[in-house]
Amino acid sequence: MKRTISITLLAVAGGLVTGWFLTAWQLDQVAGQQPVSQVQTPSNETLGDGFSPEEKVNIQVYQRVNRSVVHITTMSARLDSFLLFETPTKGTGSGSVIDRQGHVLTNYHVIAGAREIRVRLYDGQEYAAGLVGQDPLNDIAVIKINAPVESLNPIRLGDSSTLRVGQKIHAIGNPFGLERTYTVGIISSLNRTLPAANHRTLKSIIQVDAALNQGNSGGPLLNSRAELVGMNTAIASRVGENSGVGFAIPVNTIKRVVPELIKNGKLSRADIGITRVYQTDEGLLIATLARGGPAEKAGLRGFRLVRTQQRRGPFVYEETRVDQSYADLIVGVDGKKTRSVDDFLTQVEMRRPGEKVTLRVIREGNPMEIEVILDGER
Repeated sequence: MKRTISITLLAVAGGLVTGWFLTAWQLDQVAGQQPVSQVQTPSNETLGDGFSPEEKVNIQVYQRVNRSVVHITTMSARLDSFLLFETPTKGTGSGSVIDRQGHVLTNYHVIAGAREIRVRLYDGQEYAAGLVGQDPLNDIAVIKINAPVESLNPIRLGDSSTLRVGQKIHAIGNPFGLERTYTVGIISSLNRTLPAANHRTLKSIIQVDAALNQGNSGGPLLNSRAELVGMNTAIASRVGENSGVGFAIPVNTIKRVVPELIKNGKLSRADIGITRVYQTDEGLLIATLARGGPAEKAGLRGFRLVRTQQRRGPFVYEETRVDQSYADLIVGVDGKKTRSVDDFLTQVEMRRPGEKVTLRVIREGNPMEIEVILDGER
């Protein structure tokens, strides 16, 4: 008999939970303690011969990075089922200090809908944070605190394009409120996709087996040189806790998005001016175009309304029908085959406003290529 296995994809942000080895009250007590490793392992300590080479790498990674990791708590309000009363709700997550101006990197879902955001640094000092910019489609957000420069320890950014399956990785975060908890694992797979906002998908996601749990969202994924190579964002689980399948956003996506979030508060995506398409087995059939948009200016065609008149006795009736055969069928962008709406939008949004893309389309049975100069989002 065939068995169906249900796996839930969970964002690893949230509050403390009961029913897990410790009660919520006990976890609160532990979470309020300063990590012993933070006190006993300053970053300039020289390790002796009592550790194996692997242990030395682990210790050095933690020493170099743990002061860059922050604990984020949020306060929001949830309406009851009658939409009459608000119940305060508390969330928790992780983040990384990225510069000495106080900018902190985290997941968008950690701070989404929050009325109050607070950030606790390694020294126990807590600061109110303001939202600088957010990109829900990539699940990335930047917040900022006003903390003394000497308390800010920026994390170093690596290169996720060099990652390999089987490579050792390290994670630091605040699972269940236990600050700067360190776990180790390997990269289990690369180039995964995850569901994102607006029926889109996150691309090039890193899959890891390091233990991640509620509160790890937004925390750093590191290589053995103590460089940020990803941001932990979700786990696959049947029970809501770690099952050895975690996911992280690659740092190269972060490096592309964050500077613009700091500068403009949002990501400026290129727009092609196609407002509606139908996905078919052969490609994307254009239904409607934005009036005066890039696609219309380039001569692309959508559905056409055809009006006909028919006399019936003394009366003349006018009918309108949709002519789909007039529309262009998109089959590729810049030489790459288009298989879905998400593929198409990803190819477009990788460009900047003002750049050109070449669409390969089928028009009335004939293949052709059309250049489109992209505009910014309206």
